[in-house]
Amino acid sequence: MATAATGRGIGFVRNLSGLFYSRLSGVVGGPQQLSCLHTSPTLETKHWERKNLIMYPPQLPDEPRRPAEIYHSRRQIKYSKDKMWYLAKMIQGMSIDEAIAQLEFNDKKGAKIMKEVLLEAQDKAVKNHNVEYKSNLYVAESYTGKGRYLKRLRYHAKGMFGIMDKVYCHYFVKLVEGSPPKTEEKISFDQAKEYVERLKNRTIIHSL
Repeated sequence: MATAATGRGIGFVRNLSGLFYSRLSGVVGGPQQLSCLHTSPTLETKHWERKNLIMYPPQLPDEPRRPAEIYHSRRQIKYSKDKMWYLAKMIQGMSIDEAIAQLEFNDKKGAKIMKEVLLEAQDKAVKNHNVEYKSNLYVAESYTGKGRYLKRLRYHAKGMFGIMDKVYCHYFVKLVEGSPPKTEEKISFDQAKEYVERLKNRTIIHSL
């Protein structure tokens, strides 16, 4: 009797998992979207590479040369956006050679992916943006975004199961021609004062 009950329990779980996968595949193929799927990027990064196509007016002879700006990204990386965020903020503000050297000696999976993206952006700068020296670049912006989040079943003992997430992320980088700007050293007290001032000056909608 117990064996038959266990068999019926396993059969119920298999039927439930089959129904789950059929609904998920139908949603992915159709125009609707399931709540567990995140496929839409943020508004700022939706057309990140299109910023490379911006046409500026000709400069006057006495104007300083406009530095080249290179926008590059890689989407749907099989990696956590939170783990990638630490690496992205580590290299922000560094020169391109220093950033590649730091990622070279980092043993994380995201560091290898980020290094490939930087090398691709560096080659694009020389080929498409008329950058004379490929080392004359620095990382102006570097951040990550949330990609797809896929729900999958993880089977447990006694006919039970859990739900696991298969996470993906996006990585965005902006290279600017020239040497990196010098950052002003601030103590913790100055940073706290700036934070309090930002809180005082913020605009809260529908407040008294």
